[in-house]
Amino acid sequence: MAQADGGIYWHMHDGWTHMIGLGWGMFGGFGMLFFWVLLIVVIVLLVRGRPAQERQSPLDILKERFARGEISKEEYEERRKVLSG
Repeated sequence: MAQADGGIYWHMHDGWTHMIGLGWGMFGGFGMLFFWVLLIVVIVLLVRGRPAQERQSPLDILKERFARGEISKEEYEERRKVLSG
């Protein structure tokens, strides 16, 4: 039965408000947890830096030096033989 002053309506209204608030509170908690996990992951990735590039073999470095003209063909061939074995 509805009371003249609207007492039952307000009790129901307060109940729904409380339930809606509780629901958003749970999502807010998960959102906060997600935020902190994301922040920690970003900090760890920034501290670690980018993955190290593959290390070049001595032969690769020798090829690059020859391609840039830093060493002559004879010097390249001589060093390649030493590196190959």
